[in-house]
Amino acid sequence: MSAPAGLEAALDALAAGLVVGIPTDTVYGLAVVASVPGSADALFALKGRPGTAEIPVLVADLAQADTFASITGPARRLAERCWPGPLTIVVARRRGVGWALGGDGRSIGVRCPGLALTRSLCAAAGPLAVTSANLHGEPPLTTADAVRDAFGPGLAAVVDGGTCGGEPSTVVDATAEPARCLRPGGLPWDEVEAALAP
Repeated sequence: MSAPAGLEAALDALAAGLVVGIPTDTVYGLAVVASVPGSADALFALKGRPGTAEIPVLVADLAQADTFASITGPARRLAERCWPGPLTIVVARRRGVGWALGGDGRSIGVRCPGLALTRSLCAAAGPLAVTSANLHGEPPLTTADAVRDAFGPGLAAVVDGGTCGGEPSTVVDATAEPARCLRPGGLPWDEVEAALAP
């Protein structure tokens, strides 16, 4: 099977700290490598999103998430039982992880997506800071062409993964006791509660 259109260009652009459009198991996203200084600023500027809202990070697997996030207790149960899939888990950052992704800099939202192509991008490029591919306040975009049309030359590359029309991820704050739902989404809350059970 041939590589999706735009894949090599996207990997090169990500390594250079540029913003690319990528498919996910939910909707298309705007992505940068989380650890590259200044890359998130470019992402905020392109999307028109306020810097007070933190950008979540997508990972290839739980092992990659463990390198920068403190995933323990209930959060680990959620990750082990619900990843890959449409679940973003908010946890504490590991000490020394100073990625400028917005928010308070102490917590971080992490997700291992269900789409194998997205996980492969994370494995090759590193953990990716990703926000939905739309201007702030507008509906998410579901095709590579729509992403190109919306952002034009502001994007270094777009990976064409077909139509991505899934529901946005469920977001769970695992820093709270008990864990609480910050946003309902693709993973029903009763499944989250079942996964949280010891």
